[in-house]
This record gives sequence, C-alpha cells and structure tokens, in this order.
Amino acid sequence: MPKHDGRNQSNAASQSSSADQTVDVALIGAGIMSATLGSLLTELEPDWTVSLFERLDAAASESSDPWNNAGTGHSALCELNYTPQNADGSVSIDKALDINERFQVSRQYWAYAVEKGILGNPSRFINRVPHMSFVHGADNVSYLRKRYDALASQTIFKGMEYTEDKDTFAEWVPLMARQRDFSDPIALNRFDLGTDVDFGALTRQLLTHLGSFGYDIRFGHEVLNLKKQSDGRWKLTVRNVRTGAKRNVIARFVFVGAGGGALPLLQKAGIKEINGFGGFPISGQFLRCNNPDLIEQHEAKVYGKAAVGAPPMSVPHLDTRVIGNERGLLFGPYAGWTPKFLKEGKLTDLFLSVKPNNIMQMMSVGIHEMGLTKYLIEQVVQSEQTRINALAEFLPDAEAKDWELITAGQRVQTIRTGKDTKGVLEFGTAIVAAEDGSIAGLLGASPGASTCVPAMLEVLERCFSSRYPSWQKDLERIIPSAGRQLNDEPGLYDEVWDWTNKVLKLTPDSASGPQSGSAAANAEAPGDDTIEEEVSVQP
Repeated sequence: MPKHDGRNQSNAASQSSSADQTVDVALIGAGIMSATLGSLLTELEPDWTVSLFERLDAAASESSDPWNNAGTGHSALCELNYTPQNADGSVSIDKALDINERFQVSRQYWAYAVEKGILGNPSRFINRVPHMSFVHGADNVSYLRKRYDALASQTIFKGMEYTEDKDTFAEWVPLMARQRDFSDPIALNRFDLGTDVDFGALTRQLLTHLGSFGYDIRFGHEVLNLKKQSDGRWKLTVRNVRTGAKRNVIARFVFVGAGGGALPLLQKAGIKEINGFGGFPISGQFLRCNNPDLIEQHEAKVYGKAAVGAPPMSVPHLDTRVIGNERGLLFGPYAGWTPKFLKEGKLTDLFLSVKPNNIMQMMSVGIHEMGLTKYLIEQVVQSEQTRINALAEFLPDAEAKDWELITAGQRVQTIRTGKDTKGVLEFGTAIVAAEDGSIAGLLGASPGASTCVPAMLEVLERCFSSRYPSWQKDLERIIPSAGRQLNDEPGLYDEVWDWTNKVLKLTPDSASGPQSGSAAANAEAPGDDTIEEEVSVQP
C-alpha cells in the first residue's frame, strides 16, 4: 500500500497549475468524525496542512446535532441490542465488551484534550446521567438477569446494579413507578456513572481548536466531485453555495465524514472498495417533554427492548438530555421515512445512489427485509395516541399535553455484500478505505459518534500504516490504553477510569457543583468555548 510521506505541500512551489489550493489533508463534513480526525492530526502531524469543507453554514448541523441523536455515550451499559440472547438462552456479550472498550478510548482522548486546553469546560459537552435497562414480563426479566450476570463480573462493567424490587425501582426511576401495575414483573439494570454527550457542543469545541491551530475551515462549501489524479492525489471540485463560484483543491489524503452524504461522495470517487455498498435512509422522531416538573423528576437514560420484528435502531428509550446547560427529556425513537440521505438532503438521494455495482445488493435487501418495510409503514401512519401508548409502557400516566413531536436526524443504514453476493442491512458503522490509503469514509449509524476516536484511529492506521508505528508513543501519551484491552487489565482500567472521571467532572467529588446539567456544574469558565462566534465562515 503506497503511503503518504507527510511533507507539507502548501508552499507555492508545490502548487498544481489547476488548483486554487493544495493541502495534505481534506476533510469533508463538519461533524464529530472530521473534527476528531483533524484534532488528532494536530497532535500527530502538526506541520500538515488541512482544509475542511462543510456544505451547511454551521458545524454539527446534521447527525452530530444534539437534537438529532440520543446523546447516549454508547458503551453497552443499557443498550440491550448489544447483548442478544442466544438460541440456548445464554446472553452474548462480545459486542458489548467491544463497544465499551471503544467508548473508553473516546473518554480518554476527551480527558487528554481537556487537560491540554483543546477542549474547554467538559460539562458543556459531557455529563453524568445514569444508564439503565428496563424490561417487564417474566421472560424479559429472566433475560435481563442473565445479561446482568454475564456483564457484572467484567472489569469494564464493574459497578453495574440490578433489581426486581418495586421499592428500589421507585427510588431509581420515580416517574416510571407512578401508577404502575407491579403485578407485571419488572427489572432494571443500572450503571450510575453513565454519560450524556452533547456531540454538537463537542464538535464545535474541537473545530474552534482546529481554527486556532491554523486549519482552513470553510462553511457553505460543497464538494461536488472527487477525481484521482495520475500522481495519486485527489482533485476536489468545491462550490461556494452562496456565490456559486467553483474552485479546485488538491489533497494527498481525503476523509469523507459527511454522514449520509458519505456514500454518494465515495461513489463519485470511484474507488473499487465502495462497490456493493448501498444505503437505506431512515428518519427519526422523538417526543420531547415540555413539562419542567416531569423533566426534573427523571434523571436517567432508560433503554427497553425493541418490539419483536422491529430493527435494532427502534429500541425505545426515555432519555435525560443535557443541552446548552439545560436538562431535557426525550422518548422515542419513532421511525419515519424519506429518500433523503441527509436532513438537509435531496429527495433524489436514494435513487441516485443506486449503481450497477450495488443494485443486486439493494434489491436483495428489499426482498429479504419485509419486516423492516412493515415496521416503517406502521410507524409512518401511527397516530398521536399510538405514540403516547408506547410512551405509557415507560410512563404509565403519560399525557399527550406534556409532549411534542420533533423530527430528529436522518440515518443511512449500510447495505453491503453478504453471502452469495446478496445484500445485507447492517445497523452499525463501517469504514471504507481505498487500497492505497489515499481516501476513506465512514458509513452507518449507531454507535457512531460515541466511538469517534477509535474509528478515526482505525482510519489513520489503515491509511497511514507505514507512519502509524511512529505515532505509537504519542498515542500512548494521549490515550493510555492505546493498543490494550482494559477489560483484561483491571489495574489499568481503574487508573484510567478514575482519571477520566476526575478530568471530565463525572463524579461529585470532581466537579465544583452538582452534576447532570445544573447551572453550577455547567458554569462556563472565562474564554472556554464560543465556537459559533470563533469559527468564521470563509468566503
């Protein structure tokens, strides 16, 4: 695999005659993935030149926006779809362990970034909110007990609690206990030090750092096309969406972190690795609580089980959020459908993504995923009362007047080649990288943003494999568990866990005030983060 030598190509002598700009790295999309990759490069290769292009006029306006996702620090503490029950009744925890390990890497980088001043007050983007799993019915209670037994002994799940007691239930989630019929068996898993993450605020803080570091950040600029040149570099055609003016940018490496827009751009790039990949868009809706008294009475991210036959992304959850110093409460998701790949996308997105190299896979998924089709139809046509009935499983006394329906983000689930060239629909994330390491992109959804740091480290390792060993010492300084498994090293885990909790102000003794979005916990230190004002929109 040809590797990049990392030499700064921004001086006049290296400019291509057909380019308005030549850079080492071009980042497409101003979401959490591009922001994370860019911030890692400031540490690993501070001399590289980097440009970032965003079609919209603001950062983190699509999937990274806090109202477009659940904000769960996805670490498999409460998400039951990461711990499926096997045919013999046992519970598989491999995926849960993997996702938790990945989130630990993200936490370590954020703690490092706070200590170094890359990020400001951590309470602006991460807060302690307990994570819980909730089930009812004898069979589901039996499953949750098995899940707890399988996870509680693992190092990285140390501290998990379990109860079937109605009084403890009422203590942990008093709002959910009101008017509940406890003749129906219930059970809760709880992890007290779970987190809520505002990925929009986190993204904006990281982009502020990139701007102050000297990176060229251009909002209102759309990448129309990517073409590989004979010298191995990429020629990007970029259009200013306000003036219509076009310019060419030559980049040695390109990362496509454009959310639902990543698939079309990688298809335009023409790399063989994207062959067979397709996308299926699903929009999300949530009920948002408008009653301050209810919001105050619930402090947890409580995840249930998806209905039989429903896809994994339909897992219902009653979700405390901390956004802009204010606590909120969401319930959902309810699925919707549109052919757009982005919330601000086009109605032709899905149809234009169908290519000769993926049409068989997409047709195969269409034939074999009739359950998903049925689920989406039912979701689209459901009434307000049907939504409230779903909420009543969590809040028995729920009233429609306390809730409003909001449209959340657009997700594009990945379709890829499975057995016998048939298409399979995946509900995770996938990194697609060219064989020569000159371009990469991220497709898919959950756990997504929560694993942004390990995902971007994977991009760096795959695309810069000859340079990656030289970064190891820096990475170990930035991320103490780099290349190791915390679950296998209890001593290292305790050290890392205590450090990240302290720096990120996630325990009562590490914060200057109460947790979970209170004014004291979120009081802004002078000069902390005002990214909206600090990152300018380049003409």
